[in-house]
Amino acid sequence: MEVTLENLTKKFGNVVGVENLSLDIRESEFVAFLGPSGCGKTTTLLMIAGIYKPTAGAIRFDDRVVNQVPPQDRNVGMVFQSYALYPHMTVFDNLAYPLKLKKVPKREQVERVQRTADAMGIGQLLDRRPGQLSGGQQQRVALGRALVKEPDILLFDEPLSNLDARLRLSTRGEIKQLQKRLGITAIYVTHDQVEAMTMADRIAVINLGHLQAYDTPEDLYDRPKTLFIAGFVGNPPMNFLNVEVRREEGAFKARNHAFALTIPPERGEKAASQSGEVVLGIRPEDISVAPEGELEGEVAVVEPLGRDDLIDVRVGESVLFVLADPHLRIRAGDKVRLHVDTGRVQFFDQKTEQSLLWS
Repeated sequence: MEVTLENLTKKFGNVVGVENLSLDIRESEFVAFLGPSGCGKTTTLLMIAGIYKPTAGAIRFDDRVVNQVPPQDRNVGMVFQSYALYPHMTVFDNLAYPLKLKKVPKREQVERVQRTADAMGIGQLLDRRPGQLSGGQQQRVALGRALVKEPDILLFDEPLSNLDARLRLSTRGEIKQLQKRLGITAIYVTHDQVEAMTMADRIAVINLGHLQAYDTPEDLYDRPKTLFIAGFVGNPPMNFLNVEVRREEGAFKARNHAFALTIPPERGEKAASQSGEVVLGIRPEDISVAPEGELEGEVAVVEPLGRDDLIDVRVGESVLFVLADPHLRIRAGDKVRLHVDTGRVQFFDQKTEQSLLWS
């Protein structure tokens, strides 16, 4: 089923939760709503589910406007952060509960519950109660309860937040595979950009109730359209520096008090069109420790990450996050030279915070 949001707005008194949000979700697509806490992503999800009514705008399922359709008639399945399982019921009864509400015949209930439980890998747990299950098993029961209804749309509200890191990793893959196998349109709310990047076909980045961008994970990462997106998407986060970009002797230079970088023409020309200072962005993985590097600085902090070391390097008055090879044995206080892959730099307008490279 396709989902279309048209100028969707939700106000709580004088507080604006979501304002003029428009996007389309294709049939069988997996879309993530990504943003910090309080940005409006869960509010949008609850409007799609029918739990909140929009203040303005329209929600369409295919060609049908569903603003006034009650939640139970929208045929959506929802998985909550808390799982919301009934502790006094067995796994079977938790899974069967939505079918009982729909007055599905008992025999069909048994068949659908068993089929769904087997698909979720919990077929042997039907006689247990939620308190006898691990966190991962409870999460599968919650997902199974949403799927047993055979919904047209599957909604997730930060469903992995209560799992440990290792279980989150494996469950991400399981949810994505299951969604693709069943072909259900899915909307996934998260503040975790790793979850959004690894699971979604497209990501809607939301901040302060406004849609910042709606694009593929690759485009959001490589071609961020705003300063907020550049800083929010990516871990470790992007470095930002104030520079002036000018054409000097046939080359484009990005300068500040501590350094001058030669910028490729296709990026430099767009950045130089802006008078005064602009914001230069560069990701930690696009800076390397190199003897012939253009920048020189002192290491302030070294954070071992296993495969890489994250080092904080003071360059003039700025601090750059850099991913370095642990075999280099870099320590706090060391002087290092850094090479910047200038073919990967981003530029943003200081006032509007819009990208100067990507419209």
